[in-house]
Amino acid sequence: MRSDKSAVGLRAAGMLAVCALLITAAGCGGSGSSNNNNNNGNKQVIAGPGPNVVTLVADPGPLGSYTNGSFVSANICLPGTTTCQTIDHLLVDTGSFGLRILSSAGGGELTLALPTVKDASNRPIGECVQFIDTSFLWGPVALADVQLSSEVASSVPVHVVGDTSFNPAPISCSTGGIDRDTLQQLGANGIIGVGGVQYDCGSICASGPTIPTPLYYACPNTGCIPSFLPLAQQVQNPVALFATDNNGVIVELPSVPSAGAPSVTGALVFGIGTQSNNALGSASVLTLDNSLNFTTTFKNVQYTNSFVDSGSNGIFFLDSTTTGMATCGFSDFFYCPSSTQNFTATNTGQNMGNTPVSFSIGNLGNFDPANFVFNNLGGPSPNSFDWGLPFFLGRNVFVSIAGKNTPSGTTPFVAY
Repeated sequence: MRSDKSAVGLRAAGMLAVCALLITAAGCGGSGSSNNNNNNGNKQVIAGPGPNVVTLVADPGPLGSYTNGSFVSANICLPGTTTCQTIDHLLVDTGSFGLRILSSAGGGELTLALPTVKDASNRPIGECVQFIDTSFLWGPVALADVQLSSEVASSVPVHVVGDTSFNPAPISCSTGGIDRDTLQQLGANGIIGVGGVQYDCGSICASGPTIPTPLYYACPNTGCIPSFLPLAQQVQNPVALFATDNNGVIVELPSVPSAGAPSVTGALVFGIGTQSNNALGSASVLTLDNSLNFTTTFKNVQYTNSFVDSGSNGIFFLDSTTTGMATCGFSDFFYCPSSTQNFTATNTGQNMGNTPVSFSIGNLGNFDPANFVFNNLGGPSPNSFDWGLPFFLGRNVFVSIAGKNTPSGTTPFVAY
C-alpha cells in the first residue's frame, strides 16, 4: 500500500512503504525469463486447499464497507506456545512488508499480550508507519508465532497497532495527522505485507552514520525517541521466515464482471516453484529495480516508477490531462469518466521482458452499491502506475522476495 487514496464509502488504498529500498537485498539486477502470455481469463487456475495455501477473500471487510480489499486469516500465537488466536480480515498487501495487527483496544481482534521487543538498553520498541496523507499507524513491536495454513514463522517481529497501554505516538510520528489505529479508520483487523523484501526498513534503520530514520523508536518511561534497530528485531515479512515455500507468494483472485461482485474467493499461495501448485508456468517475469519498480509504457511514454500493489483498491495512474478522464465531483482521488474507458499499456522489467495489459476505468458514481469488488476502479497518481487490486482480478500474480532463490533466478520480480 504505497499511496493513500480515500473517498466516500471507500477505504484507504495505502500505506507508505517507508525505507522500502533494497539496501540489504542480494540478487538485484541481472536477467530472467519472460514471455507474453498473461495467466488470466479462462487460463487461470486457482489453487485448491493445501499446506501452502490460505483462502483469500475480497469482500466488504469487518465493517461491511471496504471496496476492493482482499483478506486472509492467520493464527497468532505467543512464541513457542499453543496459546493462540485466529485473526481474520488481515488485508493482503504486496506493497508493504510485515504483519501489523490491530489490538482489541483499537477495535481489532488481537487480545494476546505478545511480548514487546526491547533494545540493548531494555527499552521497549515502538514503530511509526506514516501514510502519504499524514495519517499514521503507531504501536509497539512485539514477537509472535504466525501460522498461515500449515506454514509457520516463529518469533516474528510484528507491529501491534492501537495498543493504548503503550506510550502515545510521538509528535514526529503523528505530525497532526489522522490516527489510523482503530478499526473504524483502518477498515481491517490488520495488514499482512507480503511484498518483495524481508525487512520493512532494512540497513538504513539498523545503523548510522546519520541520525535514525523516524520509523523505529526506543520508548523509556519518559517518552519515545527515534532509534536504530538491528535487522533481526525489525518487523518482517512472515513468508520470508517460513521453513519452506519462503521465496514469495502468488495472489490468485477470479475475474469479476464489469458491474462488479459482492465478493469473490481465491487463494494466497506461498512459495514460487517449490510445490506442484506454485510453478511459474507461462507467467511473464518482470524483474524489478532497487525500489521494487518496473516500467509501464502508456501512449508511448515510459513511467519507470510503476508497481503492483494489492493493498491499493484501484489502478492509480497519471492525471486527467494525460488520461482524458475527469475526477469525481465528490472526490478527486478517483476518476469518473462519462463512459467506461478502455486502455492498453505495456509493462517492462529490468530484464526487458515485455507484457501488454488491457484495463478499463469506470465511473465510480455509477457503481452498484451492493457490490464491493470491481475491476474498473481507478484514479490519478502523477507520473506513475500503481497497479492495484483490479489488476489482480482474473490473474495469478507472483511476487518474489529479494535474495531468495527461485526457478526464474534473479529476484525480486513480479510475474503474471
